[in-house]
Amino acid sequence: MELDEYRRMAAAGDSHWWYRSTRALLQGLVEPLLPPINEHTVYLDAGGGTGATGRWLAERATTVLDDFEPMALSFASAKTPGYQGVQADLNSLPHHDEAFDVVLCVTALCHRMNPDPAAIVREFARITKPGGLVCLMEPGGKRLWRGHDVVTHTARRFSIRELRDMVQAAGLHLERATGAYSFLLPPAALLGLLERGSAKSDVGRNESGLGGLLGAAARIERRLLHRIDMPAGLSAIAIGRKPS
Repeated sequence: MELDEYRRMAAAGDSHWWYRSTRALLQGLVEPLLPPINEHTVYLDAGGGTGATGRWLAERATTVLDDFEPMALSFASAKTPGYQGVQADLNSLPHHDEAFDVVLCVTALCHRMNPDPAAIVREFARITKPGGLVCLMEPGGKRLWRGHDVVTHTARRFSIRELRDMVQAAGLHLERATGAYSFLLPPAALLGLLERGSAKSDVGRNESGLGGLLGAAARIERRLLHRIDMPAGLSAIAIGRKPS
């Protein structure tokens, strides 16, 4: 990912509606499934960048943040003292077997530097403790390419089924598989047409979410996700549990 994008992420992590909503979304989906916290609890934010989506884990317990870019690790540790930064490549994770209670991975498997996402998910399963969780959140809408994908070096978008299949193929029990940000599908399709061939970051625009309208839509969707799984969305999510 471009260094300027890391800077934008660090600057917008507290204020941009998408980051605020995504932290609330992941916390709402994952927290009810978490193993009890004890003195040995350790989480992993894998490919977590500046920590803008996973810092809610670091506020609960010790959380290792893996990222390839040292600048991202510096931003994350400065903002959230609970993070322990490790410069690491998801294709060659440096962690021992059964090291983490939870592995969270948000919009990292999609990157072009990760050619075999299924192999990475198998590694996530390896480093997760029995009874622990692996949570994946990736760009959905396989044909919805737009300028943001160019800036973030996205190589692929995922269907919900693809994430679900990777979780199950890694030997994990599927807890949830759902779309999210379903209300963004129509505007994303329009942006894809308007921005064809261009590079433009979503982080640098609509920070308020159209004056709070997008944040309100996200809150409504989160309430629905307490009861049902969404069949589609601009994001795809799958959560698996390692058998005890």
